[in-house]
Amino acid sequence: MRPPPLEGLRAVLFDLDGTLVDTASEFVVVVQALRAEYGLPPLEAALIAASVSNGARALVTLALGTQETEPHFETQRQRLLTLYGEVLGSTAQPYPGIPALLAALAERGIAWGVSTNKPRAFAAPLMERLAIQPTIGSLVCPDDVRERKPHPEALLRNCAELGCLPEQAIYIGDHQRDIEAGRRAGMYTVAALYGYIEADDNPALWGADASVRDSRDLALLLFGTHLTA
Repeated sequence: MRPPPLEGLRAVLFDLDGTLVDTASEFVVVVQALRAEYGLPPLEAALIAASVSNGARALVTLALGTQETEPHFETQRQRLLTLYGEVLGSTAQPYPGIPALLAALAERGIAWGVSTNKPRAFAAPLMERLAIQPTIGSLVCPDDVRERKPHPEALLRNCAELGCLPEQAIYIGDHQRDIEAGRRAGMYTVAALYGYIEADDNPALWGADASVRDSRDLALLLFGTHLTA
């Protein structure tokens, strides 16, 4: 671990699911509902949560055991997305300490944003329903760029929208693709070990500059102290 570049820091960027917001409870409901439609018993909730960061396709494969090459896969994916749209924002919440962290960033004149592989059709309504304050400065989704993470394009767009250089930003994420994207963009990277990490993954191999096991420890990493609010 090396200390974050606090001098000249202009922006802190987050992955969305599993880093800024805990959305697992909604995906557990969705996957169980999809399985029920096919007469399948419920899965262990922790298994579903660990797969959330891999996206809708991975969740369909987990739920039904089908692969993208199978003829009905796209229909099943669309059904999962429909079910998700019905519960979007119903139980999702920012991780503990995140609102206080964002307030502390604002007090220091540091902007914040999100770079996610979640489609804008879901990411934007989720952010609106959560109404996180202070207001987000930049939301970049795969619809907004040519290349998804781990390509750095989305993070570079965040920086352009926030008026900062990549080396003036920190990126926090709970998946190897997040850390790779941040490194390729030239940012300081933080692995969110509290997020959705599969049992066979090893975050120590991601190459992050730092890692935190609890979302409340992000303030400790950035400011050297825990926040009380």
